[in-house]
Amino acid sequence: MVGHTLDGRYRVEARIAVGGMATVYRALDTRLDRVLAVKVMHPGLAADTAFVERFIREAKSVARLDHPNVVGVYDQGTDGPYVYLAMEYVPGCTLRDVLRERGALQPRAALDILEPVLAALGAAHLAGLVHRDMKPENVLIGDDGRVKVADFGLVRAVDTDTTASTGSVLGTVSYLAPEQLEHGTADPRVDVYACGVVLYEMLTGAKPHTGSTPAQVLYQHLHADVPPPSAAVPGLAAGLDGLVADATARDPRLRPADAVALLGLARAARAELSDEQLDSMPPQALTDAVTGRATGPEDRTSVLPRPAARPLPEEDGDRLNRTTRLEHPPAPPAPPAPPVPPAGPRGRFRQAPRRGVLAAVAALLAVLIGTGVWYVNSGQFTTVPAVLDMTRDKAEKTLDDAGLGVRTKEDFSDTVERGHVIAADPAPGKRIRNTGKVTITLSRGPARAEVPNVVGMPFDEAKKKIEGAGLTVGEVGKQFSSETPQGSVLATDPKPGEQRRPEAPVALTVSKGAPLDVPDVRGMSPDAATAALRDKGFETKVSETQVFSDRAKGSVAEQSPGTGDKAAKGDTVTLTLSKGKEMLPVPDVTGKNEAEAKRLLTGAGFQVKVDKPFFFPQDSVESQSVKGGEQAAKGDTITIKLKGGL
Repeated sequence: MVGHTLDGRYRVEARIAVGGMATVYRALDTRLDRVLAVKVMHPGLAADTAFVERFIREAKSVARLDHPNVVGVYDQGTDGPYVYLAMEYVPGCTLRDVLRERGALQPRAALDILEPVLAALGAAHLAGLVHRDMKPENVLIGDDGRVKVADFGLVRAVDTDTTASTGSVLGTVSYLAPEQLEHGTADPRVDVYACGVVLYEMLTGAKPHTGSTPAQVLYQHLHADVPPPSAAVPGLAAGLDGLVADATARDPRLRPADAVALLGLARAARAELSDEQLDSMPPQALTDAVTGRATGPEDRTSVLPRPAARPLPEEDGDRLNRTTRLEHPPAPPAPPAPPVPPAGPRGRFRQAPRRGVLAAVAALLAVLIGTGVWYVNSGQFTTVPAVLDMTRDKAEKTLDDAGLGVRTKEDFSDTVERGHVIAADPAPGKRIRNTGKVTITLSRGPARAEVPNVVGMPFDEAKKKIEGAGLTVGEVGKQFSSETPQGSVLATDPKPGEQRRPEAPVALTVSKGAPLDVPDVRGMSPDAATAALRDKGFETKVSETQVFSDRAKGSVAEQSPGTGDKAAKGDTVTLTLSKGKEMLPVPDVTGKNEAEAKRLLTGAGFQVKVDKPFFFPQDSVESQSVKGGEQAAKGDTITIKLKGGL
């Protein structure tokens, strides 16, 4: 698909992801000049009306949702074997990518991801829609830190029958609610259940129910409660256990009614947690910080693999910019106290002082080494704060507050507003010395090239000038003009002075010169016809095909352009030569009645003339001008003579 243009509008530029039902590509909307994503159904599924209907249902459902945390759908269509959706392009990664790389997240980060997800689902639930396939793969985290819910391909209206027609249950096994499995029904509470499972996975780094087969996982969903996250991650606040328990209650009547209600519980749970509880490090991250596991400093200073920029509006619950950083890796834990010598006979105390000294020395070394490690790894360094998509002034202030210097440069960007930061070096989340400088790249907006004025120029000269301006020559049309010399440019589309993206096509209309009348050369010999046409300024070409004609054999039977047509000087007139008349066998009609004789002769391709005697004509052919079995030219007239007398 890369390089293909769907519906003459969406130019596919790169593949993003492949699924069992469709492939997602990054594409350019050539009409509106914007980058978007196109989701193209696998051609093999296009013949399945159920899949096509689900595809179209996704487009119509999401089009009803106007929410900043929902991936928007712009268009839906079919181009030959390709059924596609045109969607909002979100550069970044999925929550699954984050969990695969990081494992468990800090509670603050987990809630900062959960809240915008619930805000998006809440909008869907209020619109009467159920997602039915909530999972980390469908949670997108943009490079700017925004969280969006994608893939409403299994969405259904709340008041419709949600049991699959085949009796199967749609969705992903690890996140299915018990009632989906047992009864095949789904209302907003199945999304609530899935979000509770996703929250458990963010807090612990693992799914609550596992097994070697899908059937084992399904059985656990039906017969076992989701365990509290603190059972896997000791030290997690009880409020988080309660939030997961509320969302994943096996009895749907015990769950929050919809995502809006769960969002309220999530915010209430957050309000009851201290900063220390919100920022508690998962066991793996804590181990990395103490042992110095070689995963790179960014592993200890950022929860997400890409930096968060500015927060989204308050109502969306998105506060990734506050949660995706740690000020410094935690200080090394205090050394253990020296062991107390055991009581007993005097002889057993002889080594105690020595062991105590060694322990004290070891403890001191541990403290010194730990302090040295902290100083080398953190004391001289800081973390580059998130500045992507900030204005220049805000980014410079943010970096200055962090004690860092700033350099600036500019570059074009199709996706970031002019004057906002599109990149930083080192990148946000990376470590840098306290005295270092960060180079920020500011957007100049989309790159633009101005269409030059090439009207009146010869085509070759105009092409060079257009390409020199960073554009390309698109479609070339031709038009008669008595004023503009042949081969020179009459007009451009876009017009001169307008701006377009680099490499954008510019259509040209080129003059064909003044129109000329094409003379009639039919019936002439090829040489005579060629001479007559060249005298008028035309070139000639003799077709290899010949046709039967009333014209003499070898003369011009047809010409294109024809008589009365207009052509430009230098145009080619194609000549088709005559094979002469087509000869056909004449049927024998003697003895036939007049009507039958006419039918046979006209059916054979001839004209018929009847010669009747003046007195007493009979309805029987006495003779014919060309005998039966002989040949005559197609269209010739055959005379039949009827018998006469009594």
